[in-house]
Amino acid sequence: MSGHSKWANIKHKKAGVDAKRGAVFTKIVKLINAAVRKGGGIGDPDLNAALRLAVEKARAVNMPNDNIDRAIKKATGDGDGINYEDLIYEGYGQGGVAIYVEALTDNRNRTTPEIRKIFEKGGGNLGEMGCVAWMFKRVGVIELDTNGKSEDEWMEIVLESGAEDLQMDEETVEIRTSPEELTSVMDALRKLGFEPKGDVMNIAEPAMSVDIDTARKVLKLMDAIEDHDDVQNVTSSMELTPEIKEKLEAEG
Repeated sequence: MSGHSKWANIKHKKAGVDAKRGAVFTKIVKLINAAVRKGGGIGDPDLNAALRLAVEKARAVNMPNDNIDRAIKKATGDGDGINYEDLIYEGYGQGGVAIYVEALTDNRNRTTPEIRKIFEKGGGNLGEMGCVAWMFKRVGVIELDTNGKSEDEWMEIVLESGAEDLQMDEETVEIRTSPEELTSVMDALRKLGFEPKGDVMNIAEPAMSVDIDTARKVLKLMDAIEDHDDVQNVTSSMELTPEIKEKLEAEG
């Protein structure tokens, strides 16, 4: 199973019980605002694909439905008058690991130097546009507990839901599909009785193997980037082996 989403899942479980929860919700509200504006002011997730993805992301971090509804109503009303711009930042961490960052900002002249400073402080460097994007593929990723089912049983479920690919370990099932089909596959899984959590992610192909010291440094840099208020997603080309993941989990 890919190290990217598995590590994101570990971080998500920890984030659910610490002070970062409020910051995550704030980022989701910004994402919902931008999605409504991109969709021409449409606040119905069934009619606005960008908003539907934002709502799915809100559910993935256990954002209460009342918070989601309030954010949509505010975005479709007078709102706060802020227009958010999509920005992509590309660079490298320790060991030459590629890092791809997605951000939403109302002031690129503020955000860009701040992101550059975070890269430099963390031992990396911010690169030019296109320097690492070529190695990332945009996919829809859904994670579920295995529920004691075999790989053959899950393959039947994946085919029935309309997804493209399946990877699993002892505890987790990772289902991949095209970004455009993510929400419909999640709907199909819900009809089958599951509670999927999914998002559109950038997955490096091929991923890069690293030692544990490099993994620690890159993850620390990614955490620092992710803590920036304007950053929505951070992905790297780093592949974590089961042994390294186990050690990192033990270290907390």
